[in-house]
Amino acid sequence: MRAGFLLVFIIPLIAGACFKVGPKYHRPDIGTPVPDRFEQASSEIPLAVPDGRWWEGFGNPELNQMVDEVLKNNLDIRKAVARILELRAEVLQTRADRFPFLNFQGEIQKQGLGRKKTIDSYSLTFPASFEVDLWGRLAMLQDAAASDLLEAEENRRTLAQTVVADTITLYLEMESSERRIQVIKQSIDTYRRSLNLVQRRYERGLAPLLDLVQARRVLAEAKSFLPALRQELGITQQNLAVLLGRYPETRPARRLPEDYYKRMDPVPTGLPSDLLLSRPDIRAAENRLKALNSRIGAAKAGRFPNITLTGGFGYSSDELDSLLRSESELRNLALGLVQPLFDAGKLKAGQKAAEARYAEGVAEYAKTVLTAFAEVEGALLTRKEQLERRERVMNFLNEARATQKVAQSRYERGLEEYLNVLDALQTRFQAEEDLVLVDLSIMTNRVTLHRVLGGGWAQPPPVVIEKEDKIFDAIPMFPLSRFSDGL
Repeated sequence: MRAGFLLVFIIPLIAGACFKVGPKYHRPDIGTPVPDRFEQASSEIPLAVPDGRWWEGFGNPELNQMVDEVLKNNLDIRKAVARILELRAEVLQTRADRFPFLNFQGEIQKQGLGRKKTIDSYSLTFPASFEVDLWGRLAMLQDAAASDLLEAEENRRTLAQTVVADTITLYLEMESSERRIQVIKQSIDTYRRSLNLVQRRYERGLAPLLDLVQARRVLAEAKSFLPALRQELGITQQNLAVLLGRYPETRPARRLPEDYYKRMDPVPTGLPSDLLLSRPDIRAAENRLKALNSRIGAAKAGRFPNITLTGGFGYSSDELDSLLRSESELRNLALGLVQPLFDAGKLKAGQKAAEARYAEGVAEYAKTVLTAFAEVEGALLTRKEQLERRERVMNFLNEARATQKVAQSRYERGLEEYLNVLDALQTRFQAEEDLVLVDLSIMTNRVTLHRVLGGGWAQPPPVVIEKEDKIFDAIPMFPLSRFSDGL
């Protein structure tokens, strides 16, 4: 009988080759043909998938340091790490169901007979139970939990990319606000010099009072723009600090070089089919599909007979001294089989619900892929149009500067009305600000392109997992490494 009891522990090794009655997973067709090349990609854009720390191309050491810091300290990423640890524990929970459960029970009982006589009894037993996973129900539940874990890891990568992109975008917006403040300060200095000129001409009787009033008006208007820009800068700095896990502090606007813009090489797009592998959100959607597919199999397997093996070994005696003797041994071994006969369609409905959830997942997966294509096409279109817009804004700015110079010169010689000078000044500084904004659009578009293409990102720090599951890792039957690749 001891040999029979040991079968409770040996059967898991034998039952590893279980049948899986569920459907085999295949990547679904999204129902839309995938082109060989992105429609908005020009011939100048290489097809290689981007890689490396692409943000270093901006040539800003402070920005590089912030990216490293946000990957370590961002609270949303920490939350995602905790979610991964939770799901890993759930994988271990579902995995444990495929092994025998062994318990320990000890009991001392006193029973009274009459007024004086009592009977003592002692027992020490080790009951065990094991569900024979003949149809693969438990195995498929474990596969589903593992796919949930991999989905969470891909979601963490997606979150890391989004947080890094937000950090870089906020930093670029901060610099843009600082440059716009420089433009406003430059316009204030210009309007102040112009006011001094009009003041002198008015005092000599060479300019009407209206010119002096208008010069004061445009100077006051330019000054009124500063508080809103400083507020915008401060809010951006505070949001950036929160992303970095810092206290939301602000700092005064820095003076930045005027020759900051440089036309960088276009972002490699790769092929549209590359997105299925490079974007973590698409990989996450597919892992969710795999989990839903496994749960269909688990629901189907639940409609088949359930086989359970139970056993126990122990000792029972009325005398404590003889408890561990051979004549006090207790042994039992039982094989149970349960086949649902009538459940009013409950199990079948459960399978149909699992199949419906899988259909929902297919639609969600297709939408995720199409949305990814749309984001790439939109970013490529934005890049093309914004580069052309910059050329036009530069031409407009050069003409505005020339117009302002001519109008100023003619006014000083008494050949032009001051209203034309003011119009030329306002047009010039509006063009200066437009150039800063279009440069911001081009640079943030570069960030967007890298994000929507999914490649060329620093990996978030690996999830640190305490080795509390060594007993499971030592069992070769179900290697956990297959479920934790990339953690």
